[in-house]
Amino acid sequence: MSANATERFFNLLSESLARHTMAKLTLGAYRGRENSLENVFVRPVRLKAGERLQFVCRYTTRDVTKNFSAREALRRIAAHLDKDFGSAHLFTTELTAQWKRGSRRLILGAAQHATPPDPAHDRPKQRLIAENSGWLRALEAKPDKVRQIQKFVEILSHLIELPKPSLRIVDMGCGKGYLTFAAYDWLRQNGWPAAAVTGIERRLDLVEQSERIARQFNLTGLHFQAADIERYVPTEGIDVLVALHACDTATDDAIAKGIQAGAKVIIVAPCCHKELAPQLRAPPVLAGALRHGILHEREAEFATDALRAGLLEWQGYETKVFEFVATEHTAKNLMITAVKHGRPASVVSAKNLAAFYGIRNQRLAERLGLRLAT
Repeated sequence: MSANATERFFNLLSESLARHTMAKLTLGAYRGRENSLENVFVRPVRLKAGERLQFVCRYTTRDVTKNFSAREALRRIAAHLDKDFGSAHLFTTELTAQWKRGSRRLILGAAQHATPPDPAHDRPKQRLIAENSGWLRALEAKPDKVRQIQKFVEILSHLIELPKPSLRIVDMGCGKGYLTFAAYDWLRQNGWPAAAVTGIERRLDLVEQSERIARQFNLTGLHFQAADIERYVPTEGIDVLVALHACDTATDDAIAKGIQAGAKVIIVAPCCHKELAPQLRAPPVLAGALRHGILHEREAEFATDALRAGLLEWQGYETKVFEFVATEHTAKNLMITAVKHGRPASVVSAKNLAAFYGIRNQRLAERLGLRLAT
């Protein structure tokens, strides 16, 4: 890394702040320890407390926003340039400057912004799903549900990179169809004009209601079908499979359907972990702790979802397990995302986990033809 190039870039940034000409800064090619961090975007904002720099940290499945004073922001940016990021791009009203780790010079260019952006912090939030959407009003979604919808679409937007206009999504156990409608809406407005979305739900009254709303707003390509997850047979391939809050082993049935249909992306939020609790046998070191019912229940939840993630990795998926909304909005907030990359992991880890807890049978393993107990 050229110290001169880094110092010159940092000086240009400092000068743009002093002259109030900075538009934005982007940091890329992350090389630090946070596995899911991808980029950092920095822009000036005006708060009640005064001028600040807003950092938006772009992770694989979420964005985290923090505001800092100019002094603290410059300190953090200097640290990022020193070790965390491999590239940086500064935009001001006077020039653009691009820095790359290892380069002896900066790449300077003409300004792309005639005036600094509006620093107002309290401008209306840009929602991925418009909250005045007709279908959203028709579904009578409560505020907590709207937050879940917005967060789900944010996660979906980070996971879908398939360059095909006819993208196909199936939402297993879709209930009233909140997320099914949201996925369709976002896809049709963001580069997938031929996207087809199907909601699968066993309750006929909910299917009929969702179909009626879809037809009311002329949402061609969005359909709902009455069927159990276990018995549903897709007539076409699936690009993205979604199953949020499918109860107990219905989550396993949905994951298996996605794997068997060749889904590139699988998104599930498990619910009601009942299957493994009766099988769970505490290893000696945990026996004292797991005699408490609540801890036994939570350990069964942990073992179930850890096993699901391991089995997905065995099938060639890269998985992430995280909380997708705050617990005050819903207790069912754990999400597993899986993106197909074609490099299967060894099944030994999953089998060892099952053996550790004395688990002999698990629905997803059975659906994939795997015997856990040997």
